[in-house]
This record gives sequence, structure tokens and C-alpha cells, in this order.
Amino acid sequence: MARQHKAQLPFLLLILSALVADASVHEYAGETFASKGNAFVVHGGSEGIYSSSSASNQSGSAVPSNGEAYIKFEKITFWRPKEYANFSSGLIQAIVFEVEDRETIGGSAYGGQRAVCCTADLAKLGVCTQGRIIHRPSLMNPEWPQVFGVSFEGDDVVATMPAKSIPVTKTGMYNLYFIHCDPNLKHVVVEGKTVWKNPSGYLPGRMAPLMNFYGFMSMAFIILGVFWFSQYARFWREVLPLQNCITFVITLGMFEMALWYFDYAEFNESGIRPVGITIWAVTFGTVKRTVARLIILMVAMGYGVVRPTLGGITSKVAMLGLTFFMASEVLELVENVGAISDLSGKARLFLILPVALLDAFFIIWIFKSLSSTLNKLQARRMLVKLDIYRKFTNALAVAVLVSVGWICYELYFKSRDLYNEHWQNAWIIPAFWQVLSFSLLCIICVLWAPSQSSMRYAYSGDAGDEFDKEETTLTLIKPSPIPSKDSRSVPEARSAHDSNGSAEADLEEEKTE
Repeated sequence: MARQHKAQLPFLLLILSALVADASVHEYAGETFASKGNAFVVHGGSEGIYSSSSASNQSGSAVPSNGEAYIKFEKITFWRPKEYANFSSGLIQAIVFEVEDRETIGGSAYGGQRAVCCTADLAKLGVCTQGRIIHRPSLMNPEWPQVFGVSFEGDDVVATMPAKSIPVTKTGMYNLYFIHCDPNLKHVVVEGKTVWKNPSGYLPGRMAPLMNFYGFMSMAFIILGVFWFSQYARFWREVLPLQNCITFVITLGMFEMALWYFDYAEFNESGIRPVGITIWAVTFGTVKRTVARLIILMVAMGYGVVRPTLGGITSKVAMLGLTFFMASEVLELVENVGAISDLSGKARLFLILPVALLDAFFIIWIFKSLSSTLNKLQARRMLVKLDIYRKFTNALAVAVLVSVGWICYELYFKSRDLYNEHWQNAWIIPAFWQVLSFSLLCIICVLWAPSQSSMRYAYSGDAGDEFDKEETTLTLIKPSPIPSKDSRSVPEARSAHDSNGSAEADLEEEKTE
């Protein structure tokens, strides 16, 4: 009999992907019930919560004196239109359960379709009360799941749920749903708020490690900034335009990491996510990623090193950068501003596609340009610049391979974690991308650090003649072939090299050795 009644609530966890709240203080402002199976449901929130006893395990974060973990219901009210307030209703129930107990929710009669609300057949078996949520006690804790409710009496238009605080004594991913089984209540809306608290503050458990991570990254950017700006100040007369761009990226990174840290710190302290700080953090991060990609592309093309300008391709580079910025900004705003749900919505999946395509376009263009630049540097025997570009190409290739590998792992992780049971490790995924980006920036800083010999990387007229002649049209469908050397240009280049460039080549070889 117990096997017949064993059920779970996966379709609710997978279908209800839109969270109605905008902070750890979840607010409900006229949310309507959606029909799911034979129940009418409002998703009240999903958060990872540490138990009070495990507070010291939260990534080393300090535990305040009031280190309690709870879910508190405050001023939860249900409203129905006056024209439908002519009968006493069944219960509108709130159910709070830990994700591991999802199989205790729902049931089925005689092997039929699973149902959340108790049907007449199940009521005849005496296992539940018709019109109420089907649930069984958890094997780990008989007091869970927590289920309680309120009903409309007579012609009442408002039903108020009593204030209630549910202590969390077990670390886990907790879910809240408001559910009723009465089709006559389809016009009911819910208002009020619930407060979700971890022992160390209001920051959701899956975000708690990110606050410490961004604090660490802020220090890492400060250390990198001290190194770079000290070199910049010492050799400011030798600074190249490319090094000015790198300085800009480092500055953006310092602001981005600091803003993310303060965003999470304020969220943890007040329970309300600061929208303004989040928007600024997202914007600084998006600008940094856009500028970083443009810098890598310009370096691959040889800008400031083997060619003075990008020529006719400048507008195309700018258009690609602007498009990437807009797509990334929209994606990051949707994903971060006021969002704490552990369930990803379809909107994010839709918005991530253009960003992924633009990233792929960047990678193809970068490596195409690098191949052309390396070939020409080797042909003109610019050994010092060739060595720098080879190191840069190797670092970039490793970064791309690692990125592809991590994307595969991320897909595997999410496919194996449909119900967010591994929420304690979920912070590693966004943190990895920040670490990879920072590592590549450090490599670029080492390769192009300001020094007394910075000018050896700079553009020179003789070196750039051939680069100015290259084709600047890029197409993914039919790439332009690398132009072959004209028979007339070979003697001229050799002549210029023999008469004017031999000393420079010898000097570069000595420096390389």
C-alpha cells in the first residue's frame, strides 16, 4: 500500500522556474495560482540553508551571535474577488520541504497518475483527506515536511495565514509552495512576505561562498594593480597604446570585484538585494569582458605592435564589441538583478545563445588573425615580437581548451543536479570563469608589462608596410586567403632589410638570446 502511495514532486520543481521574490526577503504582490496537475500552485521560493549547528562550515564565514536558521512567514494573506466570495472554501496550504524529501509529496491510487491533491479514490483508502495536499512524514525527520493552511469562511474576501517561524535544523535545499485544490479559488492571489535566514546572515546558502570569493578576488586585483601601476609609473615614457588598454581593463576589474563583494555583503546584512550596486557590478563586469575581448582581438591583429591602426576594419571591430556588450548586459541583468532562485528560467537559456555565438565569432577571428600575424612576423624575422606572440598564442589556446572542458563539466554538473541537491558546490561554476579570466589577464600583463625596452614591441614603419597591405574583410562562410607576396615586393623588402634593417635584426636576435 505504501508503495502505491509513494510519489514525488519533480514536475513542480522543474516547471515552476520563475521566482516571485526579489531578495532573501521574498515578497508576494498579487501572485496568482497556476494550475499544475490537479493542484493550483504558487512557488514561494527555493534556497539553500545551513542549519545552525553547521554554521561554522560555511566557507569559514564568521557566525553572528544570533546564528539562527529559519523560514519565517509574515503577513501572508490570500484575496479573492468579492463576486466569488459566496462560499466557504477548502484549505489554502503552505508546504515547506527539503529537496531530499520530495518523494514524500503526492500520491497515486491503484497505480494511476500521480497527484498532489488528495483525490476521492485516495480518500477512500483512508490515506489522506480529500481536497488537501498528499504528504507523508520524512524518514529523516517525522516533523517534516511542514504543512499548514488557512481557508475562506462564508463571504470573506481575505484569509490571513498565522505568523509562523520554521527553524531549520538540517542543512539542505528548501522549497516553499502555496497550494490549494479547490477549482472555485482560481481567482485567488497571494500577498505578503517570507524571510529566509542562514546562521551567518540573509545571504542564500549557495551565494554565501561567493561573498568570500569576491573579497579574495578584490585582493588579487589589487596586487596585480600594484605591480602594473608601479611599472607604468616607472616607465611611463615607454608606454604603448596597448598598455593603456590593459590599464583600463585592470581598473575595471578592481571596481567589478569590489562591487560584487559589497553587493553580497549588503544582501547578507539586510536581506534585500541592493539593485543599484548589482546593476553597477554587472555593467562594470560586462564592459571589462567586452574590452578584454577587443584587446585580445587587436593584439592578434598586431595593433600597436606591427601596425599603427586597424584601418578599414575598425568599424567592424567596434560593431562586434558593441553587439557583445549589449547581449551580455541583458543576460547578466536578467540573471543577477534581484534574482536568487536556484531554478534557471527559459529566458536565460534564450539570452545565453547570442552571447555564446558572439564568443565563438571572437575566437575564430582572433585565431585567424593570430595565424596571419605569426606568419608575417616569421617571414620578416622579427624574432622578439615573434617570441611574444607565440607565448600569447599558446596561452590563449590553453585558455580556450580549458574553457571548452569546463563547459562540458558544467553541462554534466547541471544534468546530474536537476533538483539542486549539490547547491553547496554550485558557486564554483561562476567562480571558475572569473579565475580563468584573471589568469589570462595576468599572462598578458607579464608579456606586455611596461619596461625600459617596451618600444621593441612597438610599431615601426618598415615593419608595418606589409601588414598595411593585408585584406581586412572577415567572413566566416568563406575566409579570405592570405595574400601571397608579390614577386616585385620580395626584392624591395630584401633590399630594405639588407640596407637598413640588418642592424635592427641583429639587435633583436641578441635581445632574444
